[in-house]
Formats: sequence, C-alpha cells, structure tokens
Amino acid sequence: MSALTRLLYPVPAPRSLGPIIAWWERRRLVFNLVVGATGAFTCSVIALIGLLPPHPHWFGPPPIAIIGYALTANLCYTLGWVIEGAAHTAWKDGVQPTGPVLFRQGLIFSAGLTLLPIAVAVWDWTIRFIKAIW
Repeated sequence: MSALTRLLYPVPAPRSLGPIIAWWERRRLVFNLVVGATGAFTCSVIALIGLLPPHPHWFGPPPIAIIGYALTANLCYTLGWVIEGAAHTAWKDGVQPTGPVLFRQGLIFSAGLTLLPIAVAVWDWTIRFIKAIW
C-alpha cells in the first residue's frame, strides 16, 4: 500500500475519544504541509499573474491574512475530531468510523479553498486586459 493510500484511506481509530483525538493529531502535520504548500503555490502564482502587463502590480495577500487563514484552517481541522468524537459519544457503535472520510473531505476542501485566490488574480488580470484593449 502506498503512502498516499495510507494517508487518504487509513485504518480508522479505535472507537473511544482518546484514540480518535490521537488519530487526528497524528495527521495534523501532513494536513498543514499540504495546505501550506498549496498556499505557497497560490501566492507564487498570484504574484506572477499580478506582474503580467498591462498595468502590472503586486497582488498578494497581506501576511496577517495568511496567518489568520492558517489559524482558521487549524481550527476547522480540530472540528474533525470534535465531530467524530461527538458522533461516537452520541451513537457509540451505531455509527461507522467517520475520521477517514472527514479527513479526506476536509483536506480536499482546504486545498481547493487555498487555490481560490488564483481565480481572483486571473479575474483581476482579465479586467486589466479588457480595460487596456477597450
């Protein structure tokens, strides 16, 4: 089994709150690395798009926004084990382990949301281009 398969389709945590939290926290660094690398890629792309003529300009998020986004992403990541722990507490063995599914969906959503500013930068460049030729 590949490392990517083990990351995205792991064996669920044993069904009690402590192991559920530990399961999630073992994956936090990988989550932060993926979202951070995606963020670095996004910042690079929007900086390059901002430098394109006509009327090149610096177009990038302020550092405080990056820090705020990172903190918010980690807060949302924490909701993963909170939701899974609450589901286990409420329904015990009546609910399937939800950790792997929540992890995959949260990782995909977070990476996608982190890429969204590229679309804003492309829109900005398109408007600049249209204004220049119009």
